[in-house]
Amino acid sequence: MQIIKKDIRKGFAKIKIESKDDIWYLSTLIDINDVVSSQTTRKVKLDSGGEDRKAKVSIRKVTLSLITEKIEFHKYTGDLRISGKIKEGKEDIPAGSYHTFNIEENTIISIQKNQWLNFQVKRLEEAAENKPTKILVCIFDRDEALFALMKKYGYDILSEIKGNVQKKAMDEKITGNFYQEIIKMLKSLDDKHKLSKIIAASPGFWKEELNKELKDETLKKKILFATSSGANKSALNEVLKRPEVVSALKQDRIVKEVNLISEVLGEIKKSGVVAYGIKETKEASKMGAIKSLLVSDELIVKKREEGKFEEIEKIMKNTDGAQGEVHIISSDHEGGKTLNGLGGIAGLLRYKIN
Repeated sequence: MQIIKKDIRKGFAKIKIESKDDIWYLSTLIDINDVVSSQTTRKVKLDSGGEDRKAKVSIRKVTLSLITEKIEFHKYTGDLRISGKIKEGKEDIPAGSYHTFNIEENTIISIQKNQWLNFQVKRLEEAAENKPTKILVCIFDRDEALFALMKKYGYDILSEIKGNVQKKAMDEKITGNFYQEIIKMLKSLDDKHKLSKIIAASPGFWKEELNKELKDETLKKKILFATSSGANKSALNEVLKRPEVVSALKQDRIVKEVNLISEVLGEIKKSGVVAYGIKETKEASKMGAIKSLLVSDELIVKKREEGKFEEIEKIMKNTDGAQGEVHIISSDHEGGKTLNGLGGIAGLLRYKIN
């Protein structure tokens, strides 16, 4: 995301969307009643000068300002639609009529808020500073391999392959061919995505066997080997918690989110300083007791669709006003799914509440 211009004191920011990740960030920054402006296309009826019922229609490029009423984000397609009333009419487009912006890559959009909250400013700067993730995770065992590209808000499963392996009890080694299939896929994905790092994880000694087969020194330098309990999707979350992986990916957003969820679960197990679910978290926010608030992006989407987001927004504002941190957690990884199981919202507290 590129910040073209901003004046937070005046509530203004103008940005350029450069990737699908940026669209996700933007979906969590826009609030109801924000004024958003962007260039768009609009059908305009032309005056035929007579009583011709079939008036001609022209599609024009215009810059419009909307008072936001509805925000729709579809994570799996990356589509973001911002709808509302036109604040300022232009030419044949009257103020008060409705329009929808379809936000895509390369869209330039201006946002005017009554107030930017601290966590929103941080997210705006985070989106602008972070470069697209170029990290691949490969989890494999004796006959299966899974390849996932990490994103700012989760990961994409790019491919899964299976090898032909004898299942005899005395035969515990993968054939060299399957190692070569894995290496071939790693090379292909590296060429396509220009990877900066590859995390290769497996149970047992499979990673050592793969390393023996790996002859490409350029590819080898990008690989960090780690341990996993399996070669399936659930093992991805486990791999991201490994100390060596956390160290290598310490700047990556998903690792931070997984660690926050782990901290919440740890506090729940020992009945510690934590609140979860809307009711408990709401009460804690009123007391200014939340030091770190975790909100699932899935909960945000759900409450917006139900027209009940105001309650969640109030919790976020209370936390922000009490100098607490607000984290929007992606539901694309196991940590986010765990948070959804807790009601989609949780708070790490400054002190225990009875």
